[in-house]
Amino acid sequence: MSSKKAQGKLIVFSAPSGSGKTTIVRHLLGLDHLNLEFSISATSRESRGTEIDGTDYYFLSASDFKSKIKNDEFLEWEEVYRDNFYGTLKTEVERIWAKGKNVIFDIDVSGGLRIKRKFPDETLAIFVKPPSIDELKIRLKKRKTESEDKINMRVAKASAELATAPLFDVIVVNDTLEPALVEAENLVSTFLKS
Repeated sequence: MSSKKAQGKLIVFSAPSGSGKTTIVRHLLGLDHLNLEFSISATSRESRGTEIDGTDYYFLSASDFKSKIKNDEFLEWEEVYRDNFYGTLKTEVERIWAKGKNVIFDIDVSGGLRIKRKFPDETLAIFVKPPSIDELKIRLKKRKTESEDKINMRVAKASAELATAPLFDVIVVNDTLEPALVEAENLVSTFLKS
């Protein structure tokens, strides 16, 4: 898969956990005129709760994941913890392009930047920034899905992620959701027409 074969465009959304990137991506997917389809990531972790293989993630064993890395089947990948991998299969992007659609990613910072480096002209990389670290912590607590330790870990990681924001094409500050949705829609719409 080389950038010369690119048929569609790639829209990358990256952000610290709790910034609202998933909410923005879901909103954009609902807008037919943008012609977007979500890129499903592959992971070697076990499925959680109601997650479905091929809908939420492509669930692979750690050995299958490593074999696909060896065979250069990933556009980008990362080992988050030992034997806990996440990545984007090249076949996933090709599948979406074959349908004549543009690919939208809800992806971590390093993965988003790797895609931008591989496809500099076809990719719009958007960093969603929370108004502050304090606000981020409040949002994570409101979710009531994680322990205090896990929240503190995410907040510490967010500081490092925020430092990468200038490497992205655009920064959308998600202070209030509605204006952030409008800004994201305008950015994507303009890029797709370019």
